[in-house]
Amino acid sequence: MLKQNKKDKQDRHRWLLIGFLCLFGVCLVAQVRPTEQKTKATGTSTKSVADTSKTTKKQPENKKTKVYLLHADEGQADKLARPDVQVLIGNVKMRHDSMYMYCDSALIFEKTNSVEAFSNVRMEQGDTLFIYGDYLYYDGMTQIAQLRENVKMINRNTTLLTDSLNYDRLYDLGYYFEGGTLMDEENVLTSDWGEYSPATKQSVFNHDVKLVNPKFVLTSDTLRYNTENKIAVILGPSNIVSDNNHIYSERGFYNMTEQAELLDRSILTNQGKKLVGDSLFYDRLSGYGEAFDNVKMTDTINKNMLTGDYCFYNELTDSAFATKRAVAIDYSQGDSLFMHGDTLQMVSYNLNTDSLYRLMKAYHKVRMYRTDVQGVCDSLVYNSKDSCMTMYVDPILWNEGQQLLGEQIKIYMNDSTIDWAHIINQALTVEMKDSIHYNQVSGKEMKAYFENGDMRHIEVIGNVLTAFYPEEKDSTMTGFNCLEGSLLHLYMKDKKMEKGLFVGKSNGTMYPMDQIPPDKLRLPTFSWFDYVRPLNKEDIFNWRGKREGEMLKPTTDRRPKTNKRNLINMK
Repeated sequence: MLKQNKKDKQDRHRWLLIGFLCLFGVCLVAQVRPTEQKTKATGTSTKSVADTSKTTKKQPENKKTKVYLLHADEGQADKLARPDVQVLIGNVKMRHDSMYMYCDSALIFEKTNSVEAFSNVRMEQGDTLFIYGDYLYYDGMTQIAQLRENVKMINRNTTLLTDSLNYDRLYDLGYYFEGGTLMDEENVLTSDWGEYSPATKQSVFNHDVKLVNPKFVLTSDTLRYNTENKIAVILGPSNIVSDNNHIYSERGFYNMTEQAELLDRSILTNQGKKLVGDSLFYDRLSGYGEAFDNVKMTDTINKNMLTGDYCFYNELTDSAFATKRAVAIDYSQGDSLFMHGDTLQMVSYNLNTDSLYRLMKAYHKVRMYRTDVQGVCDSLVYNSKDSCMTMYVDPILWNEGQQLLGEQIKIYMNDSTIDWAHIINQALTVEMKDSIHYNQVSGKEMKAYFENGDMRHIEVIGNVLTAFYPEEKDSTMTGFNCLEGSLLHLYMKDKKMEKGLFVGKSNGTMYPMDQIPPDKLRLPTFSWFDYVRPLNKEDIFNWRGKREGEMLKPTTDRRPKTNKRNLINMK
């Protein structure tokens, strides 16, 4: 009986203890629930503040929301060994904000709000961004995804391929660092390092950058490219190579519609021609290029050069013109010829035929210099068809001590050297002996023949007048010979008049040196224009016209007809 009472007393104590424990649990729950509600309320308030601050700060908002498991065929957890880790196997589907993640298996780390995903990894954000890979580590706190092996990012028409990609969801920016490829509708870009923003469509590439387009290949050290507007920004040494031309630039813009704006002494090379300038504009579709400031266009095939502060080149018509201190330089004969005019123009005819020829035009205030030949005129045209250079309006040529002038001068070339020259109307040649004595010959026209660049024979035709000083072998002048006739042959030696021979009837007088009449010292048309003669290659920019009253009055208008509209259209 005593034992039974003792047992009943123990049972009552046990039930009393259980009752206290239940009451304690109820109180604990009552305390926890208000705390959760307070936290939720606080969270709402925090979100409101965050939304307000978002409008004032440019930094993206990190909401630090939880990574949710939406589905898995099988789930495992070991609360003793790894209490914060969920092991998920088979058709795993997770979500973090608007980003959905899929894989074959995964680990969810609850404390760090992070995920490791394995095999057939896929990330989807809306219907515009898809990322694939073999492995993913996703940090829900920083919202940075690290994908490895066989990674593919697809954003509308843009695809990025790599083996190592980090994607920052806050900044909507993916970048690779072990080599990658970016592709859009027509371009394929590869580099060692690169980044791409699905939001702005802007990409940046560094180290061994290569852009392959069906029409050209661009290689660079640093490049920015926008997949939406198709503009590439060149930020380092770059080469753009196509079938017809080559561009080198270290800074500029290249539009995939085939327009380029290039800076910092960029170079455009096309079929043996090289165009350089402080800045270049090139339109591949329209087939023309413009160069600005310190321009140099070099033709390595024909060994000539065009310089100035502005140059226009049309590759479709193989035509060009230059202005602003424009200079044409011919260096085919070793000793360079420099020619300046207000405008220099080159026009090509009969392209893509065996009858191709070019016109080189210079106007106005044309001046040229080479150590053995100098010249001035108002305008000039060189025609490669007959290798003839024609000087218009008060042309003058100097060859050492010889001066040739007339209304028009035609110079016929042979392999870039003077073969012969034709002086038309009011022709005059003067050779300076000293400051007082000059050998002079005038006529209606003259033909001067050259050998190895030296004048050897002059044929004077029509109304010939001469004032000539014969010499002994020691260069002593023996008299003064005044003659006139209809046809004269003059022969030169060592760049001096050696002898003259009239054909047909001639008459004249030979005066001793001390009996020369003052009015016979100069022919009626005598002029010595040494003061307008270019002194060196820099002096070609300093125009010095003839003095008043010394300009020839032309008997015919032989000036070239230049149409300004044709200049613009390069016809």
